Formats: sequence, structure tokens, C-alpha cells
Amino acid sequence: MQQSFSALKNLVLSDYRFLLVAHKSPDGDAVGSVAGLYFLLKNLNRSVELVLPDPPASNIAPFLEGTGCLFYSKNPTEVEARIQEADCLIGLDFNAISRVGGMQQLMAEFKGKKVLIDHHTDPEDYADVLISQVSCSSTCQLIYECFEGMDLLSAMDKRAARSLYLGITTDTGSFRFPSVTAKTHKIVADLIERGIEHWKIHQEVFDNNSVDQLQLRGFAISEKLVLLNKTSQGLPFGYIWLTRSELERYNYKSGDTEGLVNTILSIEGIKAGVLIQEKSDGIKMSFRSKDEIHVNVFAKTHFNGGGHVYAAGGFSADSMEVTLERLLRLIPELF
Repeated sequence: MQQSFSALKNLVLSDYRFLLVAHKSPDGDAVGSVAGLYFLLKNLNRSVELVLPDPPASNIAPFLEGTGCLFYSKNPTEVEARIQEADCLIGLDFNAISRVGGMQQLMAEFKGKKVLIDHHTDPEDYADVLISQVSCSSTCQLIYECFEGMDLLSAMDKRAARSLYLGITTDTGSFRFPSVTAKTHKIVADLIERGIEHWKIHQEVFDNNSVDQLQLRGFAISEKLVLLNKTSQGLPFGYIWLTRSELERYNYKSGDTEGLVNTILSIEGIKAGVLIQEKSDGIKMSFRSKDEIHVNVFAKTHFNGGGHVYAAGGFSADSMEVTLERLLRLIPELF
């Protein structure tokens, strides 16, 4: 890692024009990563801009204020111009450029320096400088460790600290996942000492529910939750499945079901679960597990996905009916 820190420091202290990019459907760690690194580089008097494939959920969008972020889904021409003008492209919180959606070809053809900073498994051989640490709780924690390793924490102001805290707290499930270590808490302590109001960040992210969002969650849990430990299969697994029409009934917006899959894991006796949602382009799946059950390989093998040991995504181009049938047929493999 120290060699990677040295290579990154040489780039960071150069006169390159930097462009920061994260994955499509950006979550708290993606938004916190690009915003945090943006402010850190600005404080080092670097030339830096950032782009995202599409906008984040409304509860985390305010963390991009002051960055001038552009979204490819809304401003493709301007985003393409930014990519062409950059000297160094830094990818954050993804392990393969397919995760940037419609921007994939632009990134693949980029001729400048490429950096990838990420904590997911199996990073793609894409970057000139790769900083990958699967054991890190979040990409935001990894950015902190990078600047600590480069001896550049003097660039950390309240804006950067606030952004990194966002990513750490959301990707750790408010510090309850096994990825949290003593180092994670030491980093958070330092961020708090730099002036962030951590309780306000929690309120902004987790206590901003709309009535539609709460009613959707209530409907999902009361009407669409299936527990296999109550069936003939007898497995400690549960799933919630939501059709496109059901999402539309509650005026679904990006982020409305964030964390819903964790509700399944909170049920006594359940060790793994999946939230299945029908979207315009196919079936999106969010797997979660605990203890000795690992979902990343299962999601990668059967549902075109992958991710962390206990948290992975998946996708099916089939109908909801076919997807559910396949899931129920394959799920014994997980146990």
C-alpha cells in the first residue's frame, strides 16, 4: 500500500487537471468519496472537477453542494467535455468501469492517467495507480487512509470531513457491520474533532422520510415479505419483491428503499435476504447476509452481480416471475 500511496502522492502534487468519477446510482459512499476528495484536492490548490452517471437520492444530494458536479444523464455533452479536458481521471467506489453506466466508453477511451480507489473485491485491471483495500469499511475510509499515508491530512477541512463521514456511516450501516474496526472509529473521532456535527449528518441522511416512502416500506414489510424458514424449504432466508407498478403506486424515488433489505436481516432466525425490485431496465436485486453466509459469490455466479461478502448487488433481465422461480430454485446453494 505504501508504494501506491507514493505513486498517488506524486500525481496529487502534480499540475494535472483532475476529474473524479463514481458509479451509477451513487450511494452515500460514492457521493462522500467524490465530494470528500474534491474538497481535499481543492485545499491543495489542485484543478479538480467531478461528474456522476446520474443524480443521487435526495437525502444525500446536498453533500454535492459546492462541487459543481455534472450528471451524465442530464448533461452528456458537458460531461464528455470534462473527460476530454482532464489529465487524470480518478475512479472512486467501483471495481469495474461497467459500473459507470453510459459513461463506460468515454472512460475506456480516456488517454490520460487513471487512478482507481475502491474497497470492493476483484478490481478490474484498468488503472495506472490502483489502491484497493477490501478490508476497509468504505471507500471514504480508504481516502482518509490515503491522505494519512501521504502525510497530507493538513488538507482536511470540515467540508471534506463531513463528506467522508457520510460515506463511512452509510456503508457501515451506522457502524454495525463486521467491516468496522478500531481504525474506523479512530478516523471518525478525528473527523469529529475537525468540527463535523455527526448527529446532524445522521438526521439529514436517515430522518428525512416522505410519507410515500414510509407507506412503501410498510406495504413492503406487511404484504411483500416472504420468509423461507416458514415454508417447506425451512431456510433462514427472506425476500421482499416489489413490482414496478407497486413502486409507482407510492411515487417511488431513488433512495426510497435504501436499507429496506436490512429489515429482513433484523428478523430472528434469518441469516440472509434480498430485496427484489422491478425497474424499467430489468430486475434489481440487493443481497445481504450475516455470520457464515456470504452472498457475493452467489450474486456474481447467478445474478450478474457481486460486491462485498455480506452485501452484494444482482441483476436479472428476466421477468419478475422467472427471476423469483430461479432464486427459489438456487437459494439452497447459499446454505
